[in-house]
This record gives sequence, C-alpha cells and structure tokens, in this order.
Amino acid sequence: MANLPPHSFVMMAGISLVLIIGTLIYLFLSHRNKDKDYTELKLRIRSWWWMIAILFIALALPKSFTLVFIAILSFMALKEFLSIVPIRIADRRVIFWAYLCIPLQYYWVSIGWYGMFIIFIPVYMFLYLPMVAVLVGETKGFIRSAGIIHWALMLTVFCVSHMAYLLTLPSLNLQAGSVGMILFLLSATQFNDVCQYVWGKCFGKHKIVPKVSPNKTWQGFIGGAATTTILSYFVAPYLTPLSANQGLLAGLIIAFSGFIGDLVMSSVKRDLKIKDTSQLIPGHGGILDRMDSLMFTTPLFFHFIYYLHY
Repeated sequence: MANLPPHSFVMMAGISLVLIIGTLIYLFLSHRNKDKDYTELKLRIRSWWWMIAILFIALALPKSFTLVFIAILSFMALKEFLSIVPIRIADRRVIFWAYLCIPLQYYWVSIGWYGMFIIFIPVYMFLYLPMVAVLVGETKGFIRSAGIIHWALMLTVFCVSHMAYLLTLPSLNLQAGSVGMILFLLSATQFNDVCQYVWGKCFGKHKIVPKVSPNKTWQGFIGGAATTTILSYFVAPYLTPLSANQGLLAGLIIAFSGFIGDLVMSSVKRDLKIKDTSQLIPGHGGILDRMDSLMFTTPLFFHFIYYLHY
C-alpha cells in the first residue's frame, strides 16, 4: 500500500471508512431491533469486506499481478455465464477455445498492443469459433450456440479486459496513477447501483420495465444518475486525467450504462428463470450479479477517457 499514489491511497481509505460506518450501522440496528432478521445485511457487509480487501491487495501489487487478477475475474465470469445458459455437448471444443482466448487477450493488454487488444475477440474470435463449431459437424442449435458463446466472450472477457488496459495507459494524473482510473470506475459504478436502489426505495413510484425488473423506477434511475454525476464532478479530477466538466459526462455515461447492464443481466436471469447466477458471494449471488453493471460501464468509460486524453 505504501507504493500507491497518494490520491489512490486516500480513496481506498475513504472506501474502507464507508465500510466501517456500514458495519457499525448494522451492529447498531441488530442490537436495537433484536426481533428483526438482519442476516442478509450481515452477509452482504461481510462479503463486501472480503471483496474490497482482495481488490485493494490486487491493486497494490505490481501491475503484472493486477492483470492476472482481472484475467481471473474474466475466467470466473465466463465460467459462471456458461454454467447457467444451455450449451450443446458438441460445443465443448468451441468452449475450450473460448477459455483459451482469455490469456491471449490479457497478453495483448500486458504488452500494450492496442490494435490487437481491440480486435482480437470481436474480429478474430468472432470468425474462428464458428469455424470450429462447423468442423464439429453438428447443425442443430448452431445459431443459438454461436450467439451465446460470442456474447459471453464479449461481456466477460472483452468488456472486462478494458479495465486491465487502463493500467497500461500512461499516468496523466501522477497523484492518482493508473490505479486511480480503476478506483474511480469501480467506485462510481457501485455507488450508482446503491444510489439508484436507495432513491428507488425512498421515492420510487413509476416503474420503467416491470417485466424485467419490478423494482426499477424512474425516480430511482434519475436520482441515482444525478447523485453519481455530481459525485463524479468532484472525484474525477482527483483520480483521473478528466476535468470536472468531463467528470460530469463520465458520471452520466456510468450511470446510464450501469443501469442498462443491470437490466440486461436481469433479463438473462428471467429468461433462464433463476434468481442469482450462482451462490459464490454470500448475500450478493454470483460474480455476474456483482459485475453486471461493470461489464457495461467499463468499455464505455475506457473509450471516453481514451478519446479525450490518449
């Protein structure tokens, strides 16, 4: 931690303080209202401590270790995605190559080869995987299978790998370093999720897409987006090369895309008739349940900051 840029270190300390406050609130409520069940809140807070601790350690390590950590996240997310969708037995060879593209994609990131990083999955894997499927010789369910595997790769590997590429960009905010951009992205995305939930609970009356997510309301979306945008105005210049006005736009991008990512994963789960993608994270569900917004905010935030400053 001592080697972290000062602004990133302060941000980590701030996040830890928020968790401490949340833990104290839980202890107060559970002690005051002993007749109420706070088990889910307890599990959520405990899981947050574990997730934050692992993330902070990964970000504090040398860049190569952080890249491996994000690659492992992609692997786990892809594995979880493929475990909940219908897959043909004939697709085993295709799935093998899908997993093999993870170390290759993150290798392009590690050497800073932007050209290959940006086209490897959407072009080469997009063309190669159907070829493998064709050589297997099974045509029943071919279109659905190709769509599922390609989409899974795009979400869990291609989109997530943009977060890793932020580490390879030259640090234009020396007080925050490249780690600062990741901290801003993660914090704004999760803060947006929480704010939209809180605003929706307090003031939500008009539902947006009740068939997809009955709890999503216009009041929650607008309130959360406004709060996230205001926060980004002040925090973006502290952690990223963005100016305050550019931070406003970054906040809007994260708020909108995070909301859409949440809805998209909700649609997937409703289509599959499941509540959570797994039980990997107590109180939160699976890794996809925790990364649904992030898979959408990451590439959009990356290309926004890349266009403006790189």
